[in-house]
Amino acid sequence: MSDTHTVLYDPLGLIEAELPLDRAPYEALVTAVLAWKNPDLEPRDYEQIALQLTGHARAVSADVRRHAAALPKSDGRGALAEVVLREADGRLSVPLEGTARCAQNRARLVRALYTRLDRLTEPVPAAT
Repeated sequence: MSDTHTVLYDPLGLIEAELPLDRAPYEALVTAVLAWKNPDLEPRDYEQIALQLTGHARAVSADVRRHAAALPKSDGRGALAEVVLREADGRLSVPLEGTARCAQNRARLVRALYTRLDRLTEPVPAAT
């Protein structure tokens, strides 16, 4: 292994924009976490799950932000996306805890971000 690394300068997020989200495994994780009734995991396991969901929430949030920015100002979907993004930023700023509640809150956030992303990427119905 080499002791060198490469630092990428990508202030516009163009590299990230070209990479599609690996959605299926995270949707499965969200479903599993939200189905918990009385889980009995170690705190570090909850932290690891919450960390995975946090990283993915940040990636989905960036995707939502890119799609919302591309919309015309008159498109109300952009305003709704901004509300969801502000809520996501607030929830992501809360430190992780080694609890089921924390992991489930992050799972709910990922689900909400995907719901908003789907609404931003679906075609707008033609005006009649």
